[in-house]
Amino acid sequence: MTSKLTPEQIQLLKDDLSVELAGFLIDDYHYTPEEAVDVLYTSETFERLQDNSTGLYYQSSGYVYSFLQNELMRASVA
Repeated sequence: MTSKLTPEQIQLLKDDLSVELAGFLIDDYHYTPEEAVDVLYTSETFERLQDNSTGLYYQSSGYVYSFLQNELMRASVA
């Protein structure tokens, strides 16, 4: 039997992931909390996380963070 997540549960998963991702940015890049949130919220990774069809909200924070790290690395090279 498969249980479907409610929209509220999905939003909670997204919110929890966002908090963890911001924490990773603070730890790894020494951003202030405000900078970390700004970087996260303006990223393509966050945009994908908000799109329910990607299912990214259901993945581990480390997995999602790897996308964000790659995105930041690409941006720093450009």
